[in-house]
Amino acid sequence: MLSFLGLSSASKINAQDWPNLEKYQTANTELAAPTDGENRVVFMGNSITEMWKDANPNFFEENLYVNRGIGGQTTPQMLLRFRQDVIDLHPKAVVILAGTNDIAGNTGPMTLEQIHDNILSMVELAKANGIKPIVCSVLPAFDYPWRPGLQPNIKIPKLNNMLKAMAESQGVMYLDYFSEMADDRNGLPSALTTDEVHVTKEGYSIMERMVKNAIEQTLGQP
Repeated sequence: MLSFLGLSSASKINAQDWPNLEKYQTANTELAAPTDGENRVVFMGNSITEMWKDANPNFFEENLYVNRGIGGQTTPQMLLRFRQDVIDLHPKAVVILAGTNDIAGNTGPMTLEQIHDNILSMVELAKANGIKPIVCSVLPAFDYPWRPGLQPNIKIPKLNNMLKAMAESQGVMYLDYFSEMADDRNGLPSALTTDEVHVTKEGYSIMERMVKNAIEQTLGQP
């Protein structure tokens, strides 16, 4: 029986779209090129970003923001789709909110250093293509309901300190959601979350105020 790379041809292997490049391929094709003077901003992230457009679609439509969040994703998956879902859309800036699913182990064990390095790679890719990155702190999470006991309330502040130092060394904006939203457990208060991780409309309203200000500062708008 013929085989390729040690795998039987009879197994009819289907390649897995691990970074979910397919999700936004059509939307990316249908998105027109930025007009002259348009300050397009892409939001790269996981479910917290993806669910944002459902919580307040007007926030994205009125500000010409492009949402490219995918629920459950980790930083290596985002890095693999960064060119397709960010660079090729020719934004002026990208808002990177990532890392909590890495700590949760969604795609396997990840060290804080590996998470930091993947976000750094996204920052470097953005800068190399004339896109201004905004590095967001990971949002507070006391525990993960789908995988309890991993102590994100301890690990997330450590990662955020690393991301802040990286942003400073790269000369890019660091957006500190954590300090604004955390309670005394290093988690989200009940008014801001439904499950210790995902955000209510009240939580998104805080994030909208903060990220809009960060975007205006980054792009030099009044």
